[in-house]
Amino acid sequence: MTGDTPLSAALREAAAEIEHTLDMLLPQEEGPEAKLYAAMRYSVLGGGKRMRGFLVLEGAAQFGVSRVSALRVAAAIEMLHAYSLVHDDLPAMDNDELRRGKPTTHRAYGEATAILAGDALQAHAFAVLAGEDTHSDPAVRAELCLRLALAAGSKGMCGGQMLDMLAEEATEALSESAIGRLQLLKTGKLIEFSAEAGAVLGKAPGPQRHALCAYGRELGAAFQIADDILDATASAEETGKATGKDAGAGKATLVGLLGLERARVQAERLAAQARSHLDSFGERADLLRMLADYTIARRS
Repeated sequence: MTGDTPLSAALREAAAEIEHTLDMLLPQEEGPEAKLYAAMRYSVLGGGKRMRGFLVLEGAAQFGVSRVSALRVAAAIEMLHAYSLVHDDLPAMDNDELRRGKPTTHRAYGEATAILAGDALQAHAFAVLAGEDTHSDPAVRAELCLRLALAAGSKGMCGGQMLDMLAEEATEALSESAIGRLQLLKTGKLIEFSAEAGAVLGKAPGPQRHALCAYGRELGAAFQIADDILDATASAEETGKATGKDAGAGKATLVGLLGLERARVQAERLAAQARSHLDSFGERADLLRMLADYTIARRS
C-alpha cells in the first residue's frame, strides 16, 4: 500500500494496538520454560499485516464493542494464526526457511521447540478467549471458543491443510470447485470467523452477523487467490517469505489451474461480492470495503 490512505493509517494503528496486546498477553518468562516463551513471542510478535485482527476490531466497531474486548479477541486469533504458520513452515509440511522477513521459528529455535511453541500459542489463544476480561457474558466467551475451534479444526484450517497435502500427491489436477473448498477450509474459515467475531462480541442481530460472515468468506477467498498470485509474481523481498514455491511443489491453486489473468478476474469478482455484503452497515463499514480492494492489490 502506497501513501497514507485512511485504510493504511487504520491498519497501522490497529497493528500497533494488537502488537501491544500480544506483548502484554505473552510476557517474557524466566526459568526452565524461558526458551518456549521466547519462541512463542518470536513467532507472533514483530511482523505481519494483522489483517485478521483488524477484521475483529472493525467488526466490533460496528456494534460499539469495548476496544479492550475486541483487542483480546484479535490477539487470540493472531496467536492461533501464528501457530498455524509455525507448523506450516516445518520440514514435514512446507519446509520454509523465511517468514515475515526473518528465519522461521524452527530455523531459529529448532523443530521440537517450534512444535511446542505452536501448540502453546494455540492453547493460549483459547485461554484468552475464555478469560473474563474478554467479555462479561460467559455465553459469549463460550461461543467465541466454539467458533474458533470449528474454524481451526478438521472442518476448517487443519482439514484444508490435509487437502493441500493430498493435492500434492494426486495424479490428476483438482477441479476449480475442489480448489475452492481446499482454500475455504485452509484460509477462509479463519478469516470468516475473524469478520464474525466482532458481531459475536456485540450480540448482533442475525442478519448483520450473517452479512459479516458472508463478507469474511468472500474476502478470504479473494485473499488466498491474491496470495497465490504473489507467490507467482512477487519477490521474497516484497513478501517477506520464499516465493515461486507453489508450482514447484505441485500446489493446487487457481493460478495454476486458470492462469494469472483469469485468477485476477476471479479475485476482483470476489472482492466486489465481499463489499456488497456490507451495504446494510452504511459508511461506518468503509474501512472494511477498502480492505477488500487492498486485499487483491497488495504486494506483500
